[in-house]
Order: sequence, then structure tokens, then C-alpha cells
Amino acid sequence: MSRTTAIIVGAIGTALMMTFVIGLSHSISTGFAGFWGGFPFMVIAALVILMALYDFWEDTIKKKDE
Repeated sequence: MSRTTAIIVGAIGTALMMTFVIGLSHSISTGFAGFWGGFPFMVIAALVILMALYDFWEDTIKKKDE
């Protein structure tokens, strides 16, 4: 797979994953659980998003020594 294709597909996949996780976090926090009930999930979701962004950067953007 070319570098450009990997960047485009990785960006689309990461954006879709982020949209799902942020939407899930929002629905938990505004629903029955309330803000403080959904806060632990928000923290975990933020960490997962940061890890996904780092993985995207490391696999596609970062220069490789190959």
C-alpha cells in the first residue's frame, strides 16, 4: 500500500473511531449516568483516542528508516 493511501485510509478510520467513541461518551454523560457517572468513561475514551492518534502518526506520518 502506498504511503498516501495509508494516510488517507488511516485518517478515515481514525476519524470514524473517534466519532463513535466521542458520541458514546456524550450519550453516557448526558443520559441517566449524568456527568460524574460518565466521567470515568470520558477519561478512558480520551486515553483511547490519544493512543489511536499516536498509532496513526507512528504508522503513517512518521518517517521510516526502511
